[in-house]
Amino acid sequence: MSGTEIYLDYAAATPLDQRVFAAMEPYLTSQYYNPSAMYDAARAVRADLEQARHRLAMAIGAKSQEIILTAGSTESINLAITGAIGQYGGRVATSRIEHSAVIETVKRLGGLWIEADHRGYVTEAAVKAVITDDVTLISIGYANNELGTVQPLRAIAQLVEQIRQDRRARGVGLPLWLHTDASQAAGLLDISVSRLGVDMMTLSAGKCYGPKQVGLLWMRAGMQLRPLIDGGGQENGLRAGTENVAGAVGFAEALSFAVAKRGEESRRLAHLRDQLQRCIEDAIPGVVVNGHPKQRVSHILHVSIPDLDGERAVFALDDRGVMAATGSACAARSSTRSHVLTAIGMSDELADGSLRLSLGRQTTAGEIERACQIITDVIKQERGL
Repeated sequence: MSGTEIYLDYAAATPLDQRVFAAMEPYLTSQYYNPSAMYDAARAVRADLEQARHRLAMAIGAKSQEIILTAGSTESINLAITGAIGQYGGRVATSRIEHSAVIETVKRLGGLWIEADHRGYVTEAAVKAVITDDVTLISIGYANNELGTVQPLRAIAQLVEQIRQDRRARGVGLPLWLHTDASQAAGLLDISVSRLGVDMMTLSAGKCYGPKQVGLLWMRAGMQLRPLIDGGGQENGLRAGTENVAGAVGFAEALSFAVAKRGEESRRLAHLRDQLQRCIEDAIPGVVVNGHPKQRVSHILHVSIPDLDGERAVFALDDRGVMAATGSACAARSSTRSHVLTAIGMSDELADGSLRLSLGRQTTAGEIERACQIITDVIKQERGL
């Protein structure tokens, strides 16, 4: 990017932090050994891999042996959902506003659908309404990747525990587990697995200034999954294939730094997001701010503007040096209307006039001021057409 371009699509991808690149570089060049080999150099690389696993576990309040390294959050989600249903049987339940990796996996498995309200909020009552005795897994994302709404995971986890106790009392044999995709939450929300009360959690390095195509699945001790990939038995037999040591080391560096700076960065981004929101609301009549007004992650602002073609606006913004999105990059690639906006009951016209503006570590107050002027100018120009 040149110095004049403004990047407002951090929810799609974050740049690789220079600290992360420096930590990874030896394993991309001189320390290239297979960590499963027996000689000294390879054993040293194995030790570094396990140290990275330990750092990842520490960042979420878990144990090293509970961390399964994957090639990104999509694989992690598939392993969690398909692996759990394959192991325990039963059905999976999820909301209609989840990431495409969750939605498509649940469709394939014939799962159940939990309704979110117009704010993209999934209440405990909505979860309880669909959980029958044949449900073995619930998957609810922590922070929605389009709207930014933060779900009440702790309350849902408490509901899950109540259902477990009821099943035991009635002699129902199937377990019930709770999985969350927390990819948009790392570095901005508390991701302590014990405080959240979940049983499995997905994270992505590419969403917290680490390398793309690197992720993890945390799985509570005592759970079992059926593997998706068979082979040499790596990752405790759950994810075969030579380990990506550079990716794991980079992920550990990125996540550790993000978690350490979480409070400070979350407050900074919330201030900038609110500044951008006020500017757009003041300049554009009829703008609708989507998501939960209070329970939302600090870096995402999602707005809908009547009489606007969101896709045309994104191209016009790009011409003016502002990189933004209409919603999830997955939906944009398939040129389909956002399933998230449809699920919360938004009209087609309003959904098609939506913009997702997401901020990040390199976003400055000066950029927000300039971006707001460009965004409001483009919206006025496009609505005039």
